[in-house]
Amino acid sequence: MTVLDLPSPKQEAWRWADMGALRTAAESAPATTGIDPATLFLDIEGPRLCFVDGVFEPAHSRPGPVQVAPQIAATEHPLGRLAVGEGWVLRVGAEHAVGTIQVVHLGSGGESHVPARIALDADAVASIVETFAGHGWANRLTQISLDTGARLMRSVRLVQADGFVSIRDEAEIGAAASLVSIFLGAGGMGSRIDGTLTLTGKGAFAEMGGALLTRASQRQEAAVTVRHEAVEGSSRQLWRAVAADRSAASLAARVEVARAAQQTDGEQSLRGLLLDRGATVNLKPELEIFADDVKCAHGATVGELDRMALFYLQSRGIDEARAKALLTRAFVADAVARIGDETVRAAFEADADRWLEASLSQREREGARSAQPSGKGEGDL
Repeated sequence: MTVLDLPSPKQEAWRWADMGALRTAAESAPATTGIDPATLFLDIEGPRLCFVDGVFEPAHSRPGPVQVAPQIAATEHPLGRLAVGEGWVLRVGAEHAVGTIQVVHLGSGGESHVPARIALDADAVASIVETFAGHGWANRLTQISLDTGARLMRSVRLVQADGFVSIRDEAEIGAAASLVSIFLGAGGMGSRIDGTLTLTGKGAFAEMGGALLTRASQRQEAAVTVRHEAVEGSSRQLWRAVAADRSAASLAARVEVARAAQQTDGEQSLRGLLLDRGATVNLKPELEIFADDVKCAHGATVGELDRMALFYLQSRGIDEARAKALLTRAFVADAVARIGDETVRAAFEADADRWLEASLSQREREGARSAQPSGKGEGDL
């Protein structure tokens, strides 16, 4: 077995990364998932690709304009450069549009690596939905190039039961082009969502955000850098984290504005919600600005559910568990609201709802157990 050379938590950029969970997932033995890959696709017409343990599965695929071919990872990222082998490529010509492309990744254990390249010519449009399920370590590298006026909507669901998912995105966004990437971590796995987005053209737009939902001893993390190199660019990083039990969710968002990138508009919004006092949310917003005509703002807050809002809902006849679920759902909702396709957005909301229901049900069971009598009578010592 190849010895993995993984980043160290002693490095500032990897201080919150759960490399131990990644290594354990990579060394895990294959096991039957019991999941039919067909059930992971949303009810949307369009091209479909299925990768099982990192290997293209033609029986559940209809690639359409997507090419499946071996690739070499041209990156210096410590995890991204491991994503070498069979992957997929999407190239869309000028002024062409491609319907929603779905990519399903199903793992049974061990490690799997899939590289991907997306290139949209001038004024091209595409939408991509990716779903991660199963077990093991899924390592992915996606390199994106958007020409003038191109638009890409990317939605990524992490619903893997356990193991680890690491995602590295590298994007170059041309003049008046737009990239929106929304992630939802609602499975039981550990994760590292890692992105570097570079706005190279005038009026380019980039958004990368989403929600990480953690429970038990789970750890999830997002680390994103957006670099503005041209005038009149705008970017948005909106992340939400919900942590229960002893879990940890970490969000690091960075905006870099070069000297030539005047009239930049950059926004960061990082918010964490603690469902238990033993849970942890780490937030790290950063701005590095060398231009003098910019509008950049960041906000970072961590707290518990609003007690007054809980009281208000309960005073209207809503039980405590239901009230907590409603407030938590509202907290997460704005993170996935940017997804344009209603079917995709509904699927993300359903994933979040399942996570909430499972988490609250577990808390209710634990509360019921703690409320049970100890078995000693009044006369017992």
